[in-house]
Amino acid sequence: MNTEIEIINKEQQKKHLKLMKAHQNNIIISDMNLKDKYTNFEDSKLNESKTLLYEISRKNKTYTRYGRGRIVRVKFGVNIGSEFSGDHFAIVVSKQDTMMSSTLHVIPITSKKHLKNLEIGNILYDQKKFDNLNNLLNLTADENEKKKIIVKAKTNTTISEIAKKQIEESKYPVVGAIFNNEYKNLDDELQEDGTLELININSKEGMKIYRRTLTYIMGMAFWKLYPEARVVVNYQLTNAMYCNLENMKVTEEMLYNVQEEMKRIVEKDLKIEKRTMTREEAGKFYEKNNTGKGRLQYDLATNEKINMSYCEDYFNYFYEIIATHTGVTKIFELKKYYDGFLLRYPSSQDVNVLPEYEETKKLSWALHEYETIYKVLNVGTVYRLNKRVKEGSIKELILLSEALHEKKIAQIADKIAQRKGVKMVLIAGPSSSGKTTFAQRLGLQLRINGIKPVTISVDNYFVERDQTPRNEKGEYDFEDINAIDIDLFNDQLLKLLNGEEVELPEFDFKVGTKRYNGNKVKMAEDEVLVIEGIHCLNDKLTEKIPQEQKYKIYISALTVLNMDSFNRISTTDTRLVRRIVRDNQFRGYTAQNTIATWDNVNKGEEKNIFPFQEEADSIFNTSLIYELGVLRNEAIPLLEKITKDEKEYAEAQKLIEILRYFEPISKDIVPSHSLLKEFLGGGDFKG
Repeated sequence: MNTEIEIINKEQQKKHLKLMKAHQNNIIISDMNLKDKYTNFEDSKLNESKTLLYEISRKNKTYTRYGRGRIVRVKFGVNIGSEFSGDHFAIVVSKQDTMMSSTLHVIPITSKKHLKNLEIGNILYDQKKFDNLNNLLNLTADENEKKKIIVKAKTNTTISEIAKKQIEESKYPVVGAIFNNEYKNLDDELQEDGTLELININSKEGMKIYRRTLTYIMGMAFWKLYPEARVVVNYQLTNAMYCNLENMKVTEEMLYNVQEEMKRIVEKDLKIEKRTMTREEAGKFYEKNNTGKGRLQYDLATNEKINMSYCEDYFNYFYEIIATHTGVTKIFELKKYYDGFLLRYPSSQDVNVLPEYEETKKLSWALHEYETIYKVLNVGTVYRLNKRVKEGSIKELILLSEALHEKKIAQIADKIAQRKGVKMVLIAGPSSSGKTTFAQRLGLQLRINGIKPVTISVDNYFVERDQTPRNEKGEYDFEDINAIDIDLFNDQLLKLLNGEEVELPEFDFKVGTKRYNGNKVKMAEDEVLVIEGIHCLNDKLTEKIPQEQKYKIYISALTVLNMDSFNRISTTDTRLVRRIVRDNQFRGYTAQNTIATWDNVNKGEEKNIFPFQEEADSIFNTSLIYELGVLRNEAIPLLEKITKDEKEYAEAQKLIEILRYFEPISKDIVPSHSLLKEFLGGGDFKG
């Protein structure tokens, strides 16, 4: 074996890189006049301070997440004779602040020299010195966070062998890798030169691998103790998977026994080995074992090799990579939940602690309702959906799915009509949920109830460009709630609700200012405002409007279709597929463009939407059980255009791997009023 490894990691530069990142996470404070610290900070910093004060004034279940290095205004309390008394600016030092944490660790900023003070010099405000330092290092902070290994392999060697030293020295357990822009198991052999990045559990992808591996271990524990139990992994909640047993009652004693067995499996750090079968061998295997585990591989005639993951005598299969050893999943809990149980696990933001449990009753109920309906229809897995396609009964299932949507929308409209005093309907949901079509279909149902919808766009109420807050990269953050002119928005809403006429602004995005072009509106008695936007569930957006006048709706594509009993299809993946198809159809974007921006989209959702979903009066699930069978036809060709030398290739291949198991469904049989037409085009409702 002749393997050369080069680690791109400059430990000696860490101190300078931290200062650089602190600079990147903020604005450049040039020509700072220390006579008046407050007014010389940009408005974006003061807006952050308003957010902090807002959080102090109300009892939040979730909090704004502040990145390390950001500057905030803090009340330090009374400290007589000290500069650090009362309000003072400080730098955030919390390494992994979360939305669930009510505590923020900061260091106050001073302009005075003292023996105990750390001098950070001019790096925060001297652009020229910063640029010189950046050019000298020629390495960004983001690049330094991931250790890239340049591999030149002359013989077949596994990733765990090549990166043994780096895996052993990693602060967090390494559970997978990306090699030449492809996700890899640590036991995969490398047969070509390339670039290797290790995935540990404190990353987003690493925690997904952790979760799948933990699910594998749970299945093994049930198999050892209750071999007759048919375990089903249903859907994901906050840092938990909801599971149940199809043929047995779940008891506290059972969960205790299984959890203890899981602990033993983890403590032994057992090997999880991937074994490959030919189609002939797989045929005999499934004939002998009568199992659905990994069966979709065999059902797809083009698959020449069928894989299975073994740990001792237990076997199962996951359609995405899992860890090679059981010992990496040390933090978990089984918790009784209604007629099933939760498999709980940590967040990637703090992998050593199991978060405090907070029930999401409304979201759980919405997911459970849809799952129950589709179980009655005997369509809960890709295998059963494909069976409908092959049998020619898919059109009936499509009509049933669409009828379910129409029924739920009508029920929400009825609830709005029945609640006296409602004058405002607020709709929020993550990207590609189908908000535009939902709002228009809800409007039709409201009209049937004698209510006329009046639409107002929050996008016309942005603050002036120079007042727009910035993100950690120093870029304008238009998704921050402080990017909205909340005072103007609320004042105009109040006037409309009081029967006054107002002139609505129109925001000029090119110039970054509001313009008034004579668009005057006055509400009639039988009219209701319908407002759609990412902040609509956050009461700060409509803080001056009485609660009894507001009806909030959260919508999302909450996927309840699973690959099989152990492999669920991610709601986020379903939305990404929708967005890839829509962006190409209506915006001319490539799949690579869409995937490249998806992580930032998710971060905005995690900050601005998900924390408020339980505030909704109604939750509407926009997913359709058949949709991936239709979207696959549009998405796969777009994803296949992403080449191996592009970093989005890994995500593209993951999506293709899921979509290729769906039997194709023609978009021609999708009804024209379907929410799915928002992404396919050709529907009755226009965006």
